[in-house]
Amino acid sequence: MQRIYFDNAATTPLDPEVFKAMLPFFNEKFGNPSSIYSYGRETRMAIENARKTVAKILNAHPSEIFFTSGGTESTNTAINAAVNDLGCKHIISSPLEHHATLHSIEYLAKTGKVKLSYVHILANGQIDYNDLEKLLKESDEKCLVTLMHANNEIGNITDIERVAYLCEKHDAICNIDTVQTVGHFPIDLQKVHVHFINAAAHKIHGPKGVGMLYINKNIKIHPFINGGSQERNMRAGTENIYGIVGFAKALEIAVENMEEESLHIKEVKNYMKESLVKNIPGVHFNGDPEGESLYTVLSVAFPKTEKSDMLLFNLDINNICASGGSACTSGAEAASHVISAISKNPDQTTVRFSFSKYNTKEEVDLVVEKLKKII
Repeated sequence: MQRIYFDNAATTPLDPEVFKAMLPFFNEKFGNPSSIYSYGRETRMAIENARKTVAKILNAHPSEIFFTSGGTESTNTAINAAVNDLGCKHIISSPLEHHATLHSIEYLAKTGKVKLSYVHILANGQIDYNDLEKLLKESDEKCLVTLMHANNEIGNITDIERVAYLCEKHDAICNIDTVQTVGHFPIDLQKVHVHFINAAAHKIHGPKGVGMLYINKNIKIHPFINGGSQERNMRAGTENIYGIVGFAKALEIAVENMEEESLHIKEVKNYMKESLVKNIPGVHFNGDPEGESLYTVLSVAFPKTEKSDMLLFNLDINNICASGGSACTSGAEAASHVISAISKNPDQTTVRFSFSKYNTKEEVDLVVEKLKKII
């Protein structure tokens, strides 16, 4: 049986066009961008062209775009800068954030640097904006609000314009984790007034190990990694040239084809949703799939049976790649903090299916057939 890859929220396959754009920088264009001779100048130019491409797509200034090793480093940089450089003593976040955020803010709270508050989560997994405003209004300290644009496990989308407006109103620093949405949704940083956003190339058919941090030009922060003057003194270390070139190319392709590809992916997701309802009794979906939801992610709660406990393992045996997470731990599968926060039902097994431009309805049919047999 062919391998079916339905775990694109974890990582995506590299687009052949992206690989082609990266290739020259592996061999003939190998110069260190900090060198002043021609080999260095051509790689420096490649980085600056990539920066301009990313800035134009996000409607930001090139001076606001910094390349990093990925979403985790970008998030850590933003959160630590807000506390150490911008005077934030109170962090407001949600219990549904990616661990790159959660572990960072928990550490800062544990070391006594900040007070930590979590915004209330509604039954459908959306954040309670009234509670967010209440937390901001009642805070005596300067706040950092750090929230994700779209949840990587259940796909819920946060209204970042509303969050940015509340932050502006209460003079708070705003960091939005856009790892799952850059390249999938139009983001206009002239319209959404935030201080930081981040992205990772490998979520949009780019290479792993490269990401981006947007730092609003109205704030000044210190580098998170010291030791060199790269990235305009903001991130020390020789630049990942082929990664940066690949990131810009992947983003360019994603945005060029966004309308067409998002429709295709949405169709595949909805087709799977309908097929599961038709074929698996008692199945339901986590989060808000009918409302504001990421078109690439479908979080499915299967009724718990003897067989469903080994669901991911059985899918893997059948060459189907998906990821899990459930409210209670079973075997090697750790409980998902996201599912635990929105569902207290121990009688379900959660599987996240996430889709890309390469997936088809035929693949959905094969997976649903297998699931019928497994469950």
